[in-house]
Amino acid sequence: MTREDRFTSRIPGVLVPRSLLADPDRFGGRSTGDCLSGDLLIMDGQAVALEASDAPATRMVLPRLTEPHVHLDKCHSIDRMQGVGGDLHAAIMAQRADKATWTEDNIRLRATRGLAELIAAGCGAVRSHVDWGDGEEPDQPPMAWHVLGALAEESRAVLQRAALTGADRMADPDYARRCARRVAHDGAVLGTFVFDQPDRAAGIANCFREADRLGLALDFHVDEGLKPGLDGLEMIADAALETGFEGPVLCGHACSLANQSENDLARITDKLARAGIAVAALPQTNLYLQGRRAGTPDRRGITRVRELQAAGVCVVMGADNVRDAFCPIGRHDPIGVLSLGVLAAHLDPPFGDHLPMITTNARRALGLAPQTVDGAAIGDLLLFDASSTSDLLSGTARPRPLAETIGTRP
Repeated sequence: MTREDRFTSRIPGVLVPRSLLADPDRFGGRSTGDCLSGDLLIMDGQAVALEASDAPATRMVLPRLTEPHVHLDKCHSIDRMQGVGGDLHAAIMAQRADKATWTEDNIRLRATRGLAELIAAGCGAVRSHVDWGDGEEPDQPPMAWHVLGALAEESRAVLQRAALTGADRMADPDYARRCARRVAHDGAVLGTFVFDQPDRAAGIANCFREADRLGLALDFHVDEGLKPGLDGLEMIADAALETGFEGPVLCGHACSLANQSENDLARITDKLARAGIAVAALPQTNLYLQGRRAGTPDRRGITRVRELQAAGVCVVMGADNVRDAFCPIGRHDPIGVLSLGVLAAHLDPPFGDHLPMITTNARRALGLAPQTVDGAAIGDLLLFDASSTSDLLSGTARPRPLAETIGTRP
């Protein structure tokens, strides 16, 4: 039986970015810039090949997107605060004051909206951080933890929760043990904020010890600033290498890499690559908060995306904060975030090379198996009205589930 006899559906005139194929040389189609084009053949509910055709390629197929770093507990709260602006410290103070007024219904309303926006933008997997540690007991989760847990059970997308506590608190072995035990009980991720705390090295060490003991993934907010002397990222890389930790580790922000000399940068990125640590660039919030001065900022604040990638580090991009004290505007939209990151980090064409940061690499950073177009179930694929990856990143196309377009073979 020939392939023509066996396939069950054909979607004419589509593009598939080469970067989102496990084996582009065997998928078929015609080379069209950084994509392959042709008619997409579907067999037994899976994308199996492209067949070259004369149909104009005006639509693009991608796997479902991944949001690796967001804060659904805080999102859409900016309208509750008046006159908020300033640097990271000002944002922390403003959000802390607002948090005192949160109710379960309010958190659910805002988080539901944020998650719905992510799903509408094409997300199939999301990791949301949840502030943890305001109470006295380290194994008593905050109200938002329970709300997002309920949303995770209801959602058709994978929603991971990461407990965001401070490295100073995690420096207490008892606190770290009890916090991590509760996180493991809930099937979640152990997260920590690492800045300039005097005992941050102990906090990092306790995180790795507990994560290794309980089989947890780790996620750090680290070096979120441009002040000199921030060294948490290298501490984390050293701890991972010393312990031989094999679980997923994701480090968000890493803004202070902008301060490093070329030699220091080479040393740190090499350690990150050898440790298998992924880094999340977060352009929305970092562009807004970092490099503030009396006038217009002259530093971008975003981490060294290109240098990290050149060293072999898995780099991803996330929305981080959306319409809260840390970023009063923003979008829950990986395509929009990547588009902003392209401008902020001077990421040049071919733009298809950057799509793994919100798809395959982002899933890998979350400890999930990467999804590529070839061999994917049609329920895991999206269709965008876009004639190139530049067109896609312009942000005018909204995704549609590819399964909705499937018909029968003419």
